[in-house]
Amino acid sequence: MSVDVTNWTALVGKGRDSVDAWARLLQRWSEPHRRYHGVRHLSAVLLFVDEFAAHAPDPDAVRLAAWYHDAIYDPRATDNEERSAVLAEDELAALGVRGDRVAEAARLVRLTAEHEPAEGDRNGELLNDADLLVLASPPEVYVAYVNAVREEYAHVSDADFRAGRTALLESLLEAPRLFRLDQLSSLEPAARQNINAELSLLSATDAPAGDAVPPDAEPPAPPAR
Repeated sequence: MSVDVTNWTALVGKGRDSVDAWARLLQRWSEPHRRYHGVRHLSAVLLFVDEFAAHAPDPDAVRLAAWYHDAIYDPRATDNEERSAVLAEDELAALGVRGDRVAEAARLVRLTAEHEPAEGDRNGELLNDADLLVLASPPEVYVAYVNAVREEYAHVSDADFRAGRTALLESLLEAPRLFRLDQLSSLEPAARQNINAELSLLSATDAPAGDAVPPDAEPPAPPAR
């Protein structure tokens, strides 16, 4: 699924209000302070959800959650996921999306704050893996991601950023599995290698600030999620 309006209205229905909601969302995703968490990231998450839609009992709820999971993205705030979930609840209800799907989409948005879907939460697993797929990128793509996120947190000092990112990366490594879909099990070693390489850079006191940023879908403010 692309970010085209026809794909959006297939989820929420046609009409002026639906198109207006789509335009507002794209405006949010296009904010100038976004270097990684922008339209390209949204499109990548939606495409992943489409590819592995059969994993989820309600893939449309996952798609709606994808649209809203970083809809509010303020690098200086610590409640982006909660505010994004409330936005989803308000806007989707106003568009007439059925209540159980609105609730599920909002739950999934909130889940991205920790990326710890419960065992058997197949909707949550799908969104989790879509959002964290960047962890397993080839090194050059990972570095570009790292630098883009660091730019989003330019207001945070290098020391504070490194401390926060280190804590985040170490918490990711503590998870038994980064990816929950069996189809992604072969990517686990590459993702952990990227995380460990970044931790090595972060631990080097003379590491350039732009060379060390964490691979989580959405870092906190200050960067310690």
